Amino acid sequence: MNKGIYRIAAGIGAAVILVSSCTVQASMVTTNGTPAAVATDSIANWPAAPAVTSETAVLMDADTGAILYDKGMDEYRYPASTTKLMTLLVAIENSSPKDVVTFTETGVRDVTWDSSNINAQLGETMTMKDCWFAAYIKSANEVCAQIAEYVGGTEANFVEMMNQKAKKLGCTHTHFVNASGLPDENHYSCAEDLAKIMRAGLKNARFRKVLETVSYTIPATNLSTARSLHTHVPLLAKESSLYYEGCIGGKTGFSTEAQNCLAVVAERNGRTYIAVTMRDTDLGINCADSTALFDYAFNSFDSIEVDGKAMTVPKGVTAADLTMESKQKGKKTLNQYYYQGQFVGYVTVKDTPSPEPAQEAKEMPAEEESEAESTPATAQTDEADTNDTTASEHKSVDEQIREMRTEGISSTVKMLLIIGGAMIVVLIGLLIALYFKDR
Repeated sequence: MNKGIYRIAAGIGAAVILVSSCTVQASMVTTNGTPAAVATDSIANWPAAPAVTSETAVLMDADTGAILYDKGMDEYRYPASTTKLMTLLVAIENSSPKDVVTFTETGVRDVTWDSSNINAQLGETMTMKDCWFAAYIKSANEVCAQIAEYVGGTEANFVEMMNQKAKKLGCTHTHFVNASGLPDENHYSCAEDLAKIMRAGLKNARFRKVLETVSYTIPATNLSTARSLHTHVPLLAKESSLYYEGCIGGKTGFSTEAQNCLAVVAERNGRTYIAVTMRDTDLGINCADSTALFDYAFNSFDSIEVDGKAMTVPKGVTAADLTMESKQKGKKTLNQYYYQGQFVGYVTVKDTPSPEPAQEAKEMPAEEESEAESTPATAQTDEADTNDTTASEHKSVDEQIREMRTEGISSTVKMLLIIGGAMIVVLIGLLIALYFKDR
């Protein structure tokens, strides 16, 4: 009898440990339709933001990483197929466009009527370049699985590469379990992290080339005739009533739990912005929200030069209105600039640190610590794409800033861990009580 009680208690304890260690983050993913608050509305003298319907959203300056609009940008949501932005980035950095990919059971198992695919066949071969476009334009889930197996050796290895890349980019609210974004409670992200991934991709010449492509034809293969692909991003398609002038690309995502998600980029007059909107009931609403955010960026902000570097600030703001915080890193100094405590950009200098700023400024956004990695040599075999590497100056600066920051556990996670620990202590106490009672 006692052995049975002990076994039950031990089983409960193991379950508590498993739950607290594996699903603590997943439990925080919001799926109840609750919209987030707009944090940037509380910044003094910040331009009034447009109404955005999506539950969470972010507007980021792609050049500096500065945040212009924040509506719950760090709240957990399911990303669905916007996951493929990371799949594409990791694949491009770790493969050559001329690599030949052969479809195995790993890929073709995801060819189902309810899963986006190109109907790849077992034993079919195509180039990695064709796979990139199939994953991006068609959002083909079986192609993503096959890319993962080819690049990583196994899907699991590739997913780990995705998670490691996310960590390097400063993504603190993201965890992947597959390369396609198919539903899983432990597969989640947030608007800010998706913007960081998109920003990193824009620094890679091949990624950007794929992103900007509206139509692409996969040539006939050993098992299929040619396949014609056309963008599924309304803001990028000129024939769409939702087309946005200046849109250079984006990725949609949908699942029952994620609802509609959209990560998209627009560029005008040398200014580039990333808008991410998550969990909306209709893609048209995501597009309308993104349009409103882009208009907000182009109409309410200006680009000014500060110590030789462009920064995006509210219209009418000058360099004299900014505060500056300096941090020493080796022989270089990072001068970080803020307006009303909101980060707007940074400049790297080689001399001694500048004096402390007149007023305390908020911490620099995490994406500025991200590493803008260059494309590896294996991806430089295609003579048509020889400019994949990121400028060494950007890489060194991003590495320096990233090293300055440390990541912590959110208060909610801490609370859940404490509760789990308390439950374990209670179980141990019960076991001890039962032991002495029987004696």
